[in-house]
Amino acid sequence: MSHTISRQAKPKKATSSFGNRTANGDKRSDRHKSNKQHTAKPAKRKRVTAKPRAKDPVIVLFNKPFDVLCQFTDEQGRKTLKDYIPIPDVYAAGRLDRDSEGLLLLTNDGKLQSKITEPKKRTFKTYWVQVEGAPDEEELNKLRQGVELKDGMTLPAKVKIMPQPDIWVRTPPIRERKSIPTTWLEIQICEGRNRQVRRMTASIGFPTLRLIRYKIGQWSLNDIKSGEFCVVEMPE
Repeated sequence: MSHTISRQAKPKKATSSFGNRTANGDKRSDRHKSNKQHTAKPAKRKRVTAKPRAKDPVIVLFNKPFDVLCQFTDEQGRKTLKDYIPIPDVYAAGRLDRDSEGLLLLTNDGKLQSKITEPKKRTFKTYWVQVEGAPDEEELNKLRQGVELKDGMTLPAKVKIMPQPDIWVRTPPIRERKSIPTTWLEIQICEGRNRQVRRMTASIGFPTLRLIRYKIGQWSLNDIKSGEFCVVEMPE
C-alpha cells in the first residue's frame, strides 16, 4: 500500500533590499550573497599539442638480440641500444623486453611513434613464440577468444601453429627438457601490455621459452640479422 504525506508550504519571510538583513531583522544566509562568490569558474581545458613532425624523418628497423635493454643508457653497464645503433635522436616506438628478441622500430618522428604506440590505433604486432608443450586447437582457441589476466581480459588474438623458423641461434640457448616437446606459434595482437604474450601462453598452461617479434604493422624483420639494423623510407 502506498502512503502519501501532504505538507503545507511554510510562508516565506519577506525580505528587504536594505543591508544584509531580512525584514524581521534576521541576518541573511550565505545563499543570498553575491552570485559572483558562488559561481564556479569553468575549468580551463588543456590544449593537446600534436607530436612534432621531424624535419628529416627517419625509421630504423633493428633486430634486437636477447639480453639487450630497449634503451640507450644503463647505469649498471648492461648492453643497450647504444651498443648497436649509432644514429642520433631516434627513440624506440614501443618496447621489447630484455629477454625477448626481434623487431624494434626506432624513429625521430613523434607522429609515427604515437601512431604505433597508441592503443586506440590497434597496430598489430606479429610474434614467433616457442612454447613448452604441444597445445591443441581447443587450447589455442582460448587465446583467439581472449583470456583473463591479472590486468583484465585480452582482446582476441590471431594464433596458429607454425613450422620452426629458420632463424639465428640464441645465446645463451633456451632450456629444453628432452621429455617435453616444444611448439612454435605465430601470435598476432594489437595490445601492448607488459609481457603480454608470455602471460597469455602461461595462462593456458604453455610457458614461453623464446619470443621473437617479427612484424610491427607494415614493417617486418625480413633478412635483418640479429644485432643489425637498416634504415627504411618514411611512409607517405
